[in-house]
Amino acid sequence: MDKKQFVVAYRLAFAVLIPVTIAVQLAYSLEQAQNFSTVNFFSYFTIQSNLFAAVILLMSAYVLRKRKKDPQLESLRGAAVLYMVVTGIIYNLLLRGNDGTLLAWVNDVLHRVVPLVMLFDWLYWRSVRKFSAKEALLWLIYPVVYAAYTLVHGPLARHWYPYPFISVALHGYARVALNCVIIAICMLVLALVLSRVPRLKLASRTKPNA
Repeated sequence: MDKKQFVVAYRLAFAVLIPVTIAVQLAYSLEQAQNFSTVNFFSYFTIQSNLFAAVILLMSAYVLRKRKKDPQLESLRGAAVLYMVVTGIIYNLLLRGNDGTLLAWVNDVLHRVVPLVMLFDWLYWRSVRKFSAKEALLWLIYPVVYAAYTLVHGPLARHWYPYPFISVALHGYARVALNCVIIAICMLVLALVLSRVPRLKLASRTKPNA
């Protein structure tokens, strides 16, 4: 198995594993949790970002296998990496131990394994194109929309919020707004760092031999 076949194989494997993992957790939650809300379940950034990562892994595996080039898909791939890395960082720094009815192995897959896989994929099979700072900034559109959705959905769902740091019921709008700004700044810095990775590879390719 050469390098390209290896990449296609693990992308396909995790593209299948992620939705299966989420489906198992959904079935378990429906059975165990009282007053369970499917809308709330799919309102977690973790669930949404993992599903997005699964779609991108599947599409990028197909494109790589067919030896095609899709610049737009590469940009979406960078966005998926950003969302998953943020998911892993926030969980391990702020949310560890606050797992609710989440199965232990599901928690590990969604919060630890997939973020590492996406980061590994970005570093191991680097994009052949450059990303501008403006394009990296566009990766933040979804998180901003997600935050807005969460703040609107919360009051409508009887003051249910997916994460403590974005709970208006716990902290009020001023503190939640500050938390969102801090996270947005951190995500912007991370997006700019991730967008530089392909440039490092391209620079190493063009550097003359000593």
